[in-house]
Amino acid sequence: MLYIIGLGLGDEKDITLRGLEAVRSCHKVYVEAYTSLLSFGVSSDGLSKLEKLYGKAVTVADREMVEEKADAILSEAVESDVGFLVVGDPFGATTHTDLVIRAKKLGVQVQVIHNASVMNAVGVCGLQLYRFGETVSIPFFTESWRPDSFYEKIQKNRQLGLHTLCLLDIQVKEPSLEHLCRGKKVYLPPRFMTVNTALHQLLEVEQVRAEQAYSEESKCVGIARLGSVDQMVVAGSIKDLLGVDFGPPLHCLIIVGHTHDLEDEMLQLYALRPL
Repeated sequence: MLYIIGLGLGDEKDITLRGLEAVRSCHKVYVEAYTSLLSFGVSSDGLSKLEKLYGKAVTVADREMVEEKADAILSEAVESDVGFLVVGDPFGATTHTDLVIRAKKLGVQVQVIHNASVMNAVGVCGLQLYRFGETVSIPFFTESWRPDSFYEKIQKNRQLGLHTLCLLDIQVKEPSLEHLCRGKKVYLPPRFMTVNTALHQLLEVEQVRAEQAYSEESKCVGIARLGSVDQMVVAGSIKDLLGVDFGPPLHCLIIVGHTHDLEDEMLQLYALRPL
């Protein structure tokens, strides 16, 4: 059996009882470490917290292992129970869908144990989940690569009066292109996009496109460390949020569409000034 187990958003204690029972029954346990992270990251101290509570050794599975060497994990699941731990919900990333498909093709039984994810926990800000449109991802810009495909999706959502959840870039164990050109694999330090960086990039794209998908006065909600005890939620205009220090990762951003009176009342609880 391959168990794909959601860990939730906060720390090691957010696992469900059903998920914990499954982990403790497994012969081998992996935790993915590139689509998201718990409050303590994937440091040795963080792993020891997982291992102490779960009573199992936990192996960190980076993107390279999961995307290129998944067969090794699945071959273990042919002979014994294997747990694959995912921060948030198991299907918050397409990589994990691919893992299920590959497992099924090998005849491996799969059991999925769900948990909270950013896709539903963002409701804490008061915006109603059924009023969200397509979710977008915002990547880090570089000098030579400034993709803006998210712009049309935000524009379409706003034309329909829908809110847009923006997932911000996470770069963990990214290879250095400079060293790859020299035939060496050297990894860059981890990077986590802030709300502020995302807003600056959004304004840059608007300045180039000039189609008025949004402006400095557009209402947004910036969220940091969603699901943790120190989560931070701030509502305001893009211009307002640019000056807010949201602290450590992970961050996400919501561009607000048309709002109901109840949504407005909740947003005021998090507002820097009256919206």
